[in-house]
Amino acid sequence: MNLTQHVIVNGGFRLPHELQLAGMTKSPENRPMSDIPRRKVTRTAKLASLPLGAIGRAASGLGKRMTGSSAEEVASANQTKTAEQLFKVLGELKGGAMKIGQALSVLESAFPEGVAAPYRASLTKLQDSAPPMSFDRVNEVMIEEFGTNWTERFQHFSEQPAAAASLGQVHKAISKDGREVAVKIQYPGADKALLNDFEQAVRFSRIAQPIAPGLDFKSLMNEMRVLLSEELDYFREAGAQRVFANSYEGDVDVKIPHILSATKHVLISEWLEGTPLSQIIENGTKSERDRAGSLYQTFLLSGPTRVGMMHADPHPGNFRMTADNKLGVLDFGAVARLPNGFPPAMGGLLAIAMTGDADAVIDVMRAENFILPNVDISPTAVLDYLAPFTEPAQVPKFQFTRDWMREQFSRVNDPRNPDFSTGLKMNLPPQYVLVHRVWLGCLGVLSQLNAEVAVRAEIERSMPGFKTYFENKESISAL
Repeated sequence: MNLTQHVIVNGGFRLPHELQLAGMTKSPENRPMSDIPRRKVTRTAKLASLPLGAIGRAASGLGKRMTGSSAEEVASANQTKTAEQLFKVLGELKGGAMKIGQALSVLESAFPEGVAAPYRASLTKLQDSAPPMSFDRVNEVMIEEFGTNWTERFQHFSEQPAAAASLGQVHKAISKDGREVAVKIQYPGADKALLNDFEQAVRFSRIAQPIAPGLDFKSLMNEMRVLLSEELDYFREAGAQRVFANSYEGDVDVKIPHILSATKHVLISEWLEGTPLSQIIENGTKSERDRAGSLYQTFLLSGPTRVGMMHADPHPGNFRMTADNKLGVLDFGAVARLPNGFPPAMGGLLAIAMTGDADAVIDVMRAENFILPNVDISPTAVLDYLAPFTEPAQVPKFQFTRDWMREQFSRVNDPRNPDFSTGLKMNLPPQYVLVHRVWLGCLGVLSQLNAEVAVRAEIERSMPGFKTYFENKESISAL
């Protein structure tokens, strides 16, 4: 298992062009998608087109070089075309395939710049602007959920989607009582598309099982199936968002829109205006990036203590900075339900790892089932594996950078490293699946932001056992 596993992401908003209901027409620039491809053979063929397309472009590039184009010009053109195809194919497939692309968008800071740079723009687009479904399909879903007179609920309804993501798209509207609202509509066939992609992933994982002997594959797949099904349940998402919105009502740092109405396939909530985190990553000032990074980290890590849940969809498309400098949070389809906060051993494990007591770390990880009984593993290699999570907490404020993230990624994933097999021997207990995904995604986004953040202070507030471990250690030393 390596640092890129178990990261699944979804959602987002961007400002639409608004149209009045009475004048709805199909916009030519909308390029609507009629429906999600649902058949396994169709989805598999489209995914297969990605490497085949790259091979074809390579052959074409050879011909261009023979006619006088430089290798650099050909490589640049091929990378651009490959990135465009990546966005097109994953965006049209949506479902689990698009989630893979969104996961890559969160972790692109871990890849070498020469590899990541050509794809950065296309991967960022997958966060909130995939090819949308047609308005005819939107109308069909709204009729199914609210009846033929559904338009009477709104003064205005934007035909253009504000965002189009992996499981649904969002339209901006004006409610009957004059409020700006976000109408989130699940794609017809999203459930089948997600199930098909999950089954494909299961087949691949079974083939890879001998490579990762430390992974409890069956338990992990069962947990992932449950988590994916929860993301399709809009009633469940509405319940989670209501809890968060009520808890953060009036908060000085966080703004969460309230849910106004929910059906099986449609959510209507307050509209949230703000600057997307992706824009702050792209051109924010240092103070803006530090502020956004600090609020982002605090929100993700403090949720279990504050509301008994953790927002589990950490990619930038779900976050924005409001005009009053708050962190706006969207999309609660994926949440980790932690009514008693983080797992009790988590803070202590991090603290022990920070002291360098490798043998004690191994004992705790075996007790928590991160290392299965039949697996032998190097204690020092485990400390290196945990470094991305412990190193930022060694200082009062840590400066995240893409270079730092690449260093962590390379240390764990470089086959030339003698401890490369460590990640393959590690297990991910089901209760840690979402926690791992969120924290890893958080590190990736903080590195993209190039943010300086007080990591240790937040861990001390949020992680049970962390602060206590050091206090007890100091007390013993004083004796």
